Amino acid sequence: MRRKAGLVLLALAVFFAALSPLLRWYAFPRLAKIPADHYQDMVLEARDATLLDYRTMRAKQVPKVTVVQTLKGNVEASERIEESAGRDVVVWDGLSYVVGPDGRMVSKIPERYIFDAHTQEPVHATGEMVDGDPVRREGIEFKWPFLTEKRDYAYFDAQARVTAPIHYKGTRDFRGLEVYYFEQTIPWTEVPIPKTLPVEGLTAEAVAKTGTTRWYTTVRKFWVEPLTGAPVYGEEIHREELRGGTLLGDRDKVTAFAGHVKMREDYTAHTVDLVTSQRLLLLLLTSWLPWGSLALAVFLLALALYVEARGRRRPGPTATKAEEPSPVTA
Repeated sequence: MRRKAGLVLLALAVFFAALSPLLRWYAFPRLAKIPADHYQDMVLEARDATLLDYRTMRAKQVPKVTVVQTLKGNVEASERIEESAGRDVVVWDGLSYVVGPDGRMVSKIPERYIFDAHTQEPVHATGEMVDGDPVRREGIEFKWPFLTEKRDYAYFDAQARVTAPIHYKGTRDFRGLEVYYFEQTIPWTEVPIPKTLPVEGLTAEAVAKTGTTRWYTTVRKFWVEPLTGAPVYGEEIHREELRGGTLLGDRDKVTAFAGHVKMREDYTAHTVDLVTSQRLLLLLLTSWLPWGSLALAVFLLALALYVEARGRRRPGPTATKAEEPSPVTA
């Protein structure tokens, strides 16, 4: 019975030893993915900002500019693209909606972002666009990969329609979470005029005919939780200008928007709570279950060796000493 018990323990030790790398290197890459129906929204604010009044074409100081960003998973589109791509695909229909202090729309820019559900690498398919213009993204946008590394990444800038490095700047503590801080600078670049403008009858085509161009620069900052790859906080030091053309009269340029855009406090707190809960699920697959299985395998192996050794040391039945024959007497 001891030998059978030892063999069972040894078999279990081998099973859990094999399960450990399978959980980490096989199960995790396949189970960790962005759901196709994912939805999120975020509100950012720029206090004491500069904003262009398109009715007078004069820039003025305003107490607050609000940016509402939404990302909505398009399940139907993702299923259609998956058939030809042969992998799990997520399609996000995004919208960046800017509102002035009076509640009026300043601009709205829609996006369609198509990417691999597991790696967050872009997937190029019909419908990929920014503000109605077809684009071909390279690099990440909105979210970093699972198990983010301490290195620079290529990040797509939707305003300029270009990909540029976003640099790893160090590890920091953000409200109890260890995060990686990334920063990207986009120098002054000519960018398309939004197709939707705040003044009725004023179109991007009409502005272009005046010879006026739009320029943009930003310093983009993200605090990213590395296990989930999710930004828990973000900021932008953002500037836009209109330059040249008859629309500005005798001026060379005018500020369209300038401000330090920061995530609103209630959305920051909600994001931190959400990422913290998601982080625990990923820890199960990347750390707790693999290391737990390996520790259990070592324990079962030691127990099997102990049972086997104890069985070998067990003494057998004691032999009785044979009696010597008595001498025969006459």
